[in-house]
Amino acid sequence: MIDTATVNRKRFLTWFLIILCSGFIFLSFIVTLFPPSAFDLKVSALVQSTQNPELDRIMEFISWFGAFPVPMFMGFVVAIIFYVFKFRTEALFVIFTFVSGLISTVIKILVNRPRPTVNLVRIVEIAKQQSFPSGHTLFYTIFFGFLLFLMWNLKQINLVLRIVVALLSAVLILTIPFSRIYLGAHWATDVLGGFILGLICLYFIVILYLRKAQ
Repeated sequence: MIDTATVNRKRFLTWFLIILCSGFIFLSFIVTLFPPSAFDLKVSALVQSTQNPELDRIMEFISWFGAFPVPMFMGFVVAIIFYVFKFRTEALFVIFTFVSGLISTVIKILVNRPRPTVNLVRIVEIAKQQSFPSGHTLFYTIFFGFLLFLMWNLKQINLVLRIVVALLSAVLILTIPFSRIYLGAHWATDVLGGFILGLICLYFIVILYLRKAQ
């Protein structure tokens, strides 16, 4: 007997993936063909409308978790913790999230979009490499998104710990786009691209994890 709920869920996830991939491809063409749009400029102006040293430090701290070599160190520490507590599969897939760095670098080279410049926005952080997609947003979406999924899925972990890790992960995922724009490191379309690509990668990591865990 066919499980209708399972079929509908698979159909929804398939269409969700198609929409994400189409959206990312379309956005990649847009940022390749056109300079920073009025939308990018307006969002940057809005996010940077309030500026002070304290806010600078907060935004820099939010971005700190994505500044090399912090992601590598943090990822290995988390993987080791999972491994020590007998979550071997989870440890392996945490390492898989490192693929975000390679994916980000390849697409940055292909799209070759320049970073925001000081004549258009306030630059707090001088960033290297090209601008699209946002590597920080991509990494946060994959790494912290996978942690968020694990905290929801691994019921054998202490509930308080699961809630704390899930909340911290969600906060970082939601605030990193504003941090990158505020610091003048990216345009809004850069962080949007990083988020969409992160969701696509996270989709495949979760699917592979669930198949491995069965």
